This record gives sequence, C-alpha cells and structure tokens, in this order.
Amino acid sequence: RRELRSRMELLIMETQAEVCRALAALDPGASFSVDTWERKEGGGGISCVLQDGEVFEKAGVNVSVVSGLLSEEAARQMRSRGKSLKAKDGKLPFCAMGVSSVIHPKNPHVPTMHFNYRYFEIEEADGTKQWWFGGGTDLTPTYLNEEDAVHFHKTLKEACDKHDLKLYPKYKKWCDDYFYIKHRGERRGIGGIFFDDVDSPSKEEVFQFVKSCAKAVVPCYIPIVKKHRHDSFTPEEKLWQQLRRGRYVEFNLVYDRGTKFGLLTPGSRIESILMSLPLTARWEYMHTPPESSKEAEILEVLRNPKDWVH
Repeated sequence: RRELRSRMELLIMETQAEVCRALAALDPGASFSVDTWERKEGGGGISCVLQDGEVFEKAGVNVSVVSGLLSEEAARQMRSRGKSLKAKDGKLPFCAMGVSSVIHPKNPHVPTMHFNYRYFEIEEADGTKQWWFGGGTDLTPTYLNEEDAVHFHKTLKEACDKHDLKLYPKYKKWCDDYFYIKHRGERRGIGGIFFDDVDSPSKEEVFQFVKSCAKAVVPCYIPIVKKHRHDSFTPEEKLWQQLRRGRYVEFNLVYDRGTKFGLLTPGSRIESILMSLPLTARWEYMHTPPESSKEAEILEVLRNPKDWVH
C-alpha cells in the first residue's frame, strides 16, 4: 500500500465509484453499463457508461491502468512538449493510469462537465524512471449562469489552496489556454483547472494535491445538476445545446491530448477513448446567434475568459 502507484490506482477506483454513485442517485431510472476490458499489451480498465437517462444523455466514468512499450508516435508527442526520453533499442517501457469522465446532461441548463486525473511513469535506457501527474476539471455550460460558474471555480480553488495559493491561478489560466478551439477563436467552456507534466516538489506532495482535486469533483458539480435538472427549456435552447456539443466534438477530436495519446497507443480501447463524445450533436452552416441574446452572452465569455473568484 505504501507504493505510490498502488495508492494512485486505489484513488482512481475510489473516484470512479464515488462519481458513479452520485450520478446514479440523480438519475435513478437509468443504469450504468459496466465494462471490464483487458489490453493484450498489458493492463486494462473499467468503463462505466450511463446512456439516455432522464437527467443524463450520456455520462461515462473510465479507469485504466496500462503498461507496455510506448509507441513511436506517443513518444514523439511527449518529446514535442519538452520531454527528454532516452530509449533503449528504440523501446520505452511505460505505465499509465487514470480516471476520466465526461458528463453530458439532457437539459441545456445543466452544463457538461469533464475531469481527468492521471499518472505516468517511463523507464529510460539507463533504468532511471521519469514520472509525472496530469489532470483537471472543467465546465462547459450551454448557457451562462454566473452563480454556478463562481461555485464551480471556488470549489476547485479551495482544493488547490490547501497545497499552494499559486496553484489555482496558474492552473486556471492553463485550463483556459488548453481548452481553446483555435479554428473557432473560442474556448470549449468556462474552464476550471488543468495541469500536465507535474513532477515537483515531490511525488508524495503532487499525489496529495491530485487527491484533493479528485475529491472536489462531486462537490463542484453535483449541486449544479441538482439545481437545474428540472428547469424548463424550449426547442430553441435545445438546438443551441446541440450546436455547442458540436464544438465539444471538434475540440476532442482535433486538439485533445488524451484522445490523441489513446488513439496512438497500440491495443487501446476505442470505445472508451471516444466515450467523451456526446450522444447527439449538430453542425449548422454559418450559425450566428442574435446580438445581446443569451447565446451571444456565453460566446462572449468563451472568447474572453473571466476571473470567477475575485
């Protein structure tokens, strides 16, 4: 139990169970499909997906623990962001584990939420190990509710502040920069926190920080779902939700690093990687919302991120 890899594995399993219980309690008529899978190259995972419920159109919570040899494409992707990886005979043994979730509600007044917390370890040619943590939690509303945005960000800030007051502003900005759909000139949502390649001050301290962030997932999001799940909505509001879901798909397939890594890793389970995609989405040619509309209001925030906690 003292081995950090084992403790991280336990944390991601606990987080999956905790989030699934919270979602099931809000959507009691629906049930999770639980899928255990194995990867012939090493490792496996558990995918829990709730689909077409009363509250959630699609909600998935995955855990995976995989090991083996890093593909050339995945190693190239890591080197492109500054990793110095010294392979032995072209081979890099790795271990990766994480919990990942995307929750797409039916009601356009309930935001989509995503979180992911992960740990990587790579053994280099001389036997030394490189390790790092990554992750984050972010919110993608169809319509802006400032009270919800403040609650979400404050809860994440409190989790970060337990460890270092500099972390929330740093990782909030990283989140705004990362979830940027360059070809649209807008963010995917109203952000949250995001970090990657974190390997200091120590393995134990980073693990404790990641644990605090994982424990903040339910309190930052579930109260927002409870508040809005019975809100009335119009067909026009549902249409706008579908168009915003299209943007979500664009980001995940074009830019998301986790999706790219999964698609580049031999033996990956494609259904689990693409679980993040919504059940339904829409693309309309040259759709522009009216000026001063609620649709235009959210677009303004997506183009110019706000400070929600000061």
